Parts: sequence; C-alpha cells; structure tokens
Amino acid sequence: MHHGHPHHRHPHHGHHRHGHDRRFARREHGLDLHPFGHGRHGRGGGRFFASGDLRLVILQLIAEKPRHGYELIKGIEERVGGAYSPSPGVIYPTLTLLEDLGHVAAEAGEGGGKRLHRITEEGRAFLEANRPAVEALLARMAEAGRRHGGEPAPQVLRAMENLKMALRLRLGRGPLTEEQANAIAAALDAAATGVERA
Repeated sequence: MHHGHPHHRHPHHGHHRHGHDRRFARREHGLDLHPFGHGRHGRGGGRFFASGDLRLVILQLIAEKPRHGYELIKGIEERVGGAYSPSPGVIYPTLTLLEDLGHVAAEAGEGGGKRLHRITEEGRAFLEANRPAVEALLARMAEAGRRHGGEPAPQVLRAMENLKMALRLRLGRGPLTEEQANAIAAALDAAATGVERA
C-alpha cells in the first residue's frame, strides 16, 4: 500500500548528525544542493553549490581563519556579492560532516557560546589535494559576485537619479553664467572624487 513519501527531517531543527552528505543534499530555499556528480544548472534560481563543493568552500574559509557558523554564512555571502546566502540548515550539517571526517575541529566558545571551527591537518591536506577544484569554486564565486554586483545599491541608484534630476532642472532654467557653470562643474568633480575614494 502506498503511503506517500516519507517525511524528511527539516534542515532547521538543530544540528542533526547525518550518516553521509546525501542526507542533507536537498532542495534548500529553492537551491538544489546535490552531491558530486549531479547537474548544477538547476531551474529557477539554479543550484549554487553541490554539497561536496560546499564542503570545500567551507574548508577554505576556515583555513583562512577559524570561524563560527554564522561567520561562514556571512563569508560566503561576501564572496558571491550577496548572490547567494546559505541557510543554517545547509551550513551546520556540513560542519558536522566535516567534524565527523576529521577535517574540522570545533571548540565551545566562552560560557558555552557559539562554537569556533578550526581546520585540522587532515582538513588542510584534503584542501590541498583538491586545490584545483577549490580555485575553480573561488573563481566561480567571484564571477557570481561581479555579475550580482553589476546593479548599484538602492541608495546609490536614488542618488544618481537625484543628481540627474537636479541637473535637468537647473539647466532647464536657462543659460548659465561662467561662474554658475564653474560652480556646477566643481560640485560634480567633488562628487566624482568622493565616489572614487569611497
């Protein structure tokens, strides 16, 4: 008798331990996170990382400096320019797996607070053995960041439109004297300098 699909454990219910990474290779907020060997083009938002790729990215970030789980989420967000934000339900099971594999060691924070994750010698060796894949992933993340970062932030767009409107209104009031033209040019040059230095 068919009883429908069995219920999977929800990825947000704490730090579950899984027998292997396919347990948490599931659709996570519209992103298919599959183990190695599966397609990555996906539908809709597409797949950003296969689970094996995510392990390498997390190891790379922890190799750079020990990090808490939320720092890994922010670190990945920064690398991809906000194009993708992994949920705790993806990050923490991956960290658990890396601990089980001996690639990462975790220590409790002060007062039993958030755990800090450090890379082990085994983890560093695994990272180096997979260096070409790691470099390819970092390049793909940087490219995603460049593409996503092509649109200015909302406040920048507002300011750009405000500047264009101010110019149109001022120039529409009639011819400028040399003094007025110099003042407007100086204001625009000052804005350009400020943007370059930002």
